[in-house]
Amino acid sequence: MITKNAYLRYQTLDKCFRNSGRIYLLEDLIEACNQALYDSDPKNNGIQRRQLYDDIKFMESEQGWSIDLVRTPKGRKFSYKYSDLNFSIGNQPLNETEVNQMKSALMILSRFKGAPQFEWIKEIIPALENKLGIVSQEKEVISFDTNIDIKGLDHLTPLYNAIVNKKVLSIDYKTFNDESFQLIFHPYYLKQYNNRWFVFGLNQEEGIVTWNLSLDRIISIEETSKLYIKDEIDWEDYFYDIIGVSKPFEGDIIEVVLMFNKQSAPYIITKPLHPSQKFKENEDGIEVRIKVIPNYELESLILSFGEKVSVVCPEFFKNIIEKRLNNACENYK
Repeated sequence: MITKNAYLRYQTLDKCFRNSGRIYLLEDLIEACNQALYDSDPKNNGIQRRQLYDDIKFMESEQGWSIDLVRTPKGRKFSYKYSDLNFSIGNQPLNETEVNQMKSALMILSRFKGAPQFEWIKEIIPALENKLGIVSQEKEVISFDTNIDIKGLDHLTPLYNAIVNKKVLSIDYKTFNDESFQLIFHPYYLKQYNNRWFVFGLNQEEGIVTWNLSLDRIISIEETSKLYIKDEIDWEDYFYDIIGVSKPFEGDIIEVVLMFNKQSAPYIITKPLHPSQKFKENEDGIEVRIKVIPNYELESLILSFGEKVSVVCPEFFKNIIEKRLNNACENYK
């Protein structure tokens, strides 16, 4: 069984083995692991040489991650590094030990399925059981709203690792206008919306800490040795006032009032447009109020309901939607 301390050591060693800017001897690896353990728990006594040998042996084994480690002589000692510096245990399939631990964790989680504030477990348990093969079936019996063929998914793990390990990246990017550019990027947060993934972070040249990149427009990613600048943003709070991922720099929160017809009422009640949603049913349908910063995603969401909804106020936003609907009608004349 992989304990919390053991996994922390494996993650630390993985980070050291991938570091192209420093040579790690055995003593350096022990020091790095002990520092990580101390940061996690100041009462931790750390590890000795024998434990480090056992950790490396496990990581090289099939029960671990079958890492390919290069030992280079440095006088009477050896330095340790991955043969492929792009390799990481974080982007490898779950090993047998991890799968067994996941199964045990799922058994514990399943006990909370009916408890208040644990509604999300009802969704995550079937997904993990299906992925890990815990419940055997002759054929698939569950489907999730995702697109495995979408471009950019291969960038997800490197970006996640860069955020966790606080790495500065050099990214080649192409806009929807086919304009290509390179930027130095400090990644902070990954977010999925409408089956697409976005990464948010600091564009060093522009000095903007909420710069976002769509993963499907990223051409390549390379780690740099530049100093990582931490962020102070509460990202859950940052996204609370918007729908989607686009937050206007000078946008203000407004109350948008919408009128849905009776046929749409059950859908809108059971699947709110936004956490701030309040509604009132009347003879014409259902009046919905949400407090958000208007953006493109909000417009698209409202337009997706077609004739089932109308914007009541504010007037400027009502005019925006009306103009887009008129433009759409022009396409059919």
